[in-house]
Amino acid sequence: MSIQSTIEAAASTLPPSLSRIAAAIRENPSIVIDMTINELAQECRTSVASVVRFCRAIGFAGYAALRMALATELGKEAAQFSARGAFGSEISDEDTLQEAVSKLAALELLAIEETVARLDFGVLEAAITAIDGADRILLYGIGASQFVAEDLAHKLLRVGRNAHVLADPHEAVAATVLQTAPTVAIGFSHSGATIETVRFLETARRHGAATIAVTSAKDSPLARAADHALFTEVRESTFRAGAMVSRIAQLTLVDCLFVGVAKRRFHETVDALRRTHEAMQELRD
Repeated sequence: MSIQSTIEAAASTLPPSLSRIAAAIRENPSIVIDMTINELAQECRTSVASVVRFCRAIGFAGYAALRMALATELGKEAAQFSARGAFGSEISDEDTLQEAVSKLAALELLAIEETVARLDFGVLEAAITAIDGADRILLYGIGASQFVAEDLAHKLLRVGRNAHVLADPHEAVAATVLQTAPTVAIGFSHSGATIETVRFLETARRHGAATIAVTSAKDSPLARAADHALFTEVRESTFRAGAMVSRIAQLTLVDCLFVGVAKRRFHETVDALRRTHEAMQELRD
């Protein structure tokens, strides 16, 4: 997992003094290379001790270790983004439209690569088993996460699975309480802290459903409410209208879940896709 993705994922769970350091580095990662620890502490209106605590919170012994590792990461990414026609990962007001689009594409490709590279296949397999064994699949997310939930529901319905996207938070909680068959509840939230989605999974778990979280935040309420937590590794761009890069990473995990479920009943899946395709073809003719 990259340092910048680690900081992005941890940012929402850090205390205010450490959160300011995270925000400064997310906005301009090279600040760590350019500034001493005293200068960074002053820039972020905090103390040297807080900078050290921040380094430890994201897995480094101290500022020197973070500085060296981030310098290496930025060097590698400069070459990687340059090869893709994107000179740096962040969009600036000086970029042409072509440069801005190239940078966005590079960020989305990086999110897919890092999400798959860090994917815990044991957890993925367990989540697939839970979905495959459920008679009822409940999916919930807010904003852009709802679109991701709808995407998975659409795919599952196409192969004959009983999947429901719940649009209202009250409806979502009520649906988890009224369980008449084996149920799995899947919650989507990039931050892992969306209160309605957390309550949805917590209530579902209390009433006997298997619970799955799709989030970027490992130490988050949503991850703690899940039996199986799947994590995205992303860095959002400056212009995140709701969610952009995080949505792409979530959709990657959705496709992983769907492919895994589909493979469990391969011939039934192929037959279901053929029949639904033929039925929809009649609407196109």
